[in-house]
Amino acid sequence: MNSFGDKFVFTSFGESHSAAIGGVLDGVPAGLHIDLDLIIANLDRRAGRGQQSAVSSQQSAVSDEQSAVGTSARAAHEPDEVEWLSGVLDGVTLGTPIAFLIRNKDARPEDYEALKHTFRQGHADSTYAAKYGIRDWRGGGRASARETAARVVAGSIAQQVLAERGIVIKAQLVQVGNETRAEHFGEVIKNYRAEGDSIGGIIACEVTGLPMGLGEPIFDKLQAHLAYAMLSINACKGFDYGSGFEGVSLPGSIANQQSGGMLGGISDGTTVHFRCVFKPTPSTPKAGIKGRHDSCVAVRAVPVVEAMTALVLMNFM
Repeated sequence: MNSFGDKFVFTSFGESHSAAIGGVLDGVPAGLHIDLDLIIANLDRRAGRGQQSAVSSQQSAVSDEQSAVGTSARAAHEPDEVEWLSGVLDGVTLGTPIAFLIRNKDARPEDYEALKHTFRQGHADSTYAAKYGIRDWRGGGRASARETAARVVAGSIAQQVLAERGIVIKAQLVQVGNETRAEHFGEVIKNYRAEGDSIGGIIACEVTGLPMGLGEPIFDKLQAHLAYAMLSINACKGFDYGSGFEGVSLPGSIANQQSGGMLGGISDGTTVHFRCVFKPTPSTPKAGIKGRHDSCVAVRAVPVVEAMTALVLMNFM
C-alpha cells in the first residue's frame, strides 16, 4: 500500500526519476498556519543542504557528503520546491485534503542506463520485477529514497499540529559504524567514501510532551506502530526502544526502569525513546555499481524518522 494511517492519512506517489513525487494528507485540522520555513529546513536536512543538521557536530558529515563526487550529488542539487495543489489557502489549512507536488528537476535517468538489464545486489530490483513483472530501473523508481521527501513534507505538517499540543519530536544520528562520538562521524564517512564504500548508522529519537494513554492493546501498541513506520523507511534494518537489545544483559531491577516511554503498548507520560538501525548503501563504486549514492544514508534519514514519528502520533491523537 502507498497510504499510511487510518485517521490521519498520508498517501505518497511518484518515482525517483518520474516528473514528480508528492502526497495527499487527509485529516489535518482547519486553521493551521503552515510553517513553510520548517518544511524547507526539514527538506534541506534530508538533502544534506544548509545549516539544519540533526546535531551541530554532524555538519562535517553533511559537508563531506555534499562535496563528494557521485555521492548525494542529486540531493545536493535537487531544489525540493513544494507546490501546494489543494487544502491550503494563503498558507492556512482548510480542513480538506492537502495535496502537494515536488517536481524532480534534477532527474537524470541516463545515470542508471547501465543498470537497465541488471539486478543490483542488496536492492529491490529483483523483488519488484518478480512481483510486478516490470520495474523502474531509473534509480530504483518507487523503491528509491527520493520518495521520502514527500514523507518529510507530510510529517512536518504533523509536527506543527503536535507542537501546538506541546509534543516535540527530536531525532539525531548517534552512531556511524562503530563510532559513537559525533565529532568524528564526518571523518569516518569520508574514509569510507574515499575507499568507494559505505557505512551504516544508528538514529535515536525522543518524543517529549506526549500524554499518557496513547496506544491500544493488543495489536495496536504504540511501539508496534512506531516500529512499522520506521521499518518502512529505506535502508532501516532494525528498531528497539527502552532498554532495547542491551536489556538482555541487564538485571530486571535495572531494565524495568527503562520503559522507553511505553508500557503495555501505551504511552506512560514519560519521554518516548527509540532507535533505528540503517544499513550501509549497497550500491558503491567498490561493489562495481555506478550511480548517485550516499556513503552513509543514516545522515539524511534523521528528518525522515521525525516525520514518520509525527505521522504515527497524529494518527493516535
